[in-house]
This record gives sequence, structure tokens and C-alpha cells, in this order.
Amino acid sequence: MPLGGALASIPGFVPDWLDEEFRHSVTAFGAGALLSAVALVLVPEGIPQFDTLMVAVLFLSGGVAFMVIDILLYRYQTSASQLVAMLTDFIPESIALGASLALGGVNSLLLALLIAMQNIPEGFNAFREIKESGRMPNRRIILLFTMLAFTGPIAALGAYFWLAQYEEFVAGLMLFAAGGILYAVFQDIAPQVRLERHWGPPLGAVMGFMLGIIGYMLT
Repeated sequence: MPLGGALASIPGFVPDWLDEEFRHSVTAFGAGALLSAVALVLVPEGIPQFDTLMVAVLFLSGGVAFMVIDILLYRYQTSASQLVAMLTDFIPESIALGASLALGGVNSLLLALLIAMQNIPEGFNAFREIKESGRMPNRRIILLFTMLAFTGPIAALGAYFWLAQYEEFVAGLMLFAAGGILYAVFQDIAPQVRLERHWGPPLGAVMGFMLGIIGYMLT
């Protein structure tokens, strides 16, 4: 997150003529990475613990929960809305990562990589949105992102030491997070990607998912 924010704060980091397409491509890349986390890690590691009905209930519950959060953020628009939205997938994924590491999950390293890669574009775009509100200077935004970034390791360590013995809970959390992330991709992220007469952003999504495939094959 702070790395994405730092890149966004560099004057002239992207030429003005390319700025809009680049921002949309960055958003699409993050969406591709999120989708690969759902398809290659969260769902495959979550479903063996449950029957079909329970898998469906947990997955749908995640989508509904993220929808409720989305509605609340829309109704109570504040400068913190973007930060809350950024953390809604980061923290559940971090908890799942910590528990997966403790259980010896084969895809733990891949999930860690995907979490890092998706948060760079999320930090980039969140910085731009907060900066456009004109309420915070660059240094304070990046400091805030740095502080928020520690919530991930804290959540992961808590799961590593205290949740690893509850395999069904961890699997359920993975499915719950997967449903929520899928909702977020199609509600908040994908609609921001499309641009008229520009073809780079969809390729960004392909590249993000490709990153997940490469990591999956290497692990």
C-alpha cells in the first residue's frame, strides 16, 4: 500500500496523455490478481473441508457481507471510505494467509505474493482519490498507508498462532473472503476499468491473472 502511494505521489510519474489509461490499467491489474487469488488459492483450499451446500452458503455470505459494507460506505461518504474499502479484502486474506502458513498450505507463498501485488495498485489508486479530496498532504497519506499496512501482518500472526488448530474455520474464512472479493471485483473494480477507444486496461487484468498462474505453477 505505501509503495503504491509513493509511486502515485511522484510528479510526472506517468505522462499526462497516458495518465487516465495507466490508472485504469493499474486498477485492472489489481482485479486480475484478486481473481487469481480467488480461483487458485482461496476456493481450492477452502472447499475440501465442507459439503457443497456449506461451500455455497459461506461463499454467498462473503458476497452479501461485502455488499452491506459497500452500501454503508456509499451512504456515509467520508475520506476514510476508500481506506475501509481497501482493507475489507486485505485483512481477511491476511488472516487466511497466517492460518494457511501454520497448516502448511502449499499455496501460502502464492497467496502472500498476490496480496502484495494487489495492494500496490490499490495503494496507487487510493492515494490518487484521497489526494484529489485535498484534505491531506502526500507525506501524511503515505504515513497512514504505512500504518495500515501493519494490520495485515498483525492479522496473519494472530491467525498463525491462534487459528491454525481450527482448520474448518480457516477454510470457511477463505471461502467467505473469496465471495467478498468477487463481489468487490465486479461492483467496484471492474466498472472503473473500461475506457472508450482504449485497450490497455483489459490487458492489465490478463497480466494480473497471469501473475497468479505463474506463481501457482512455480509453487
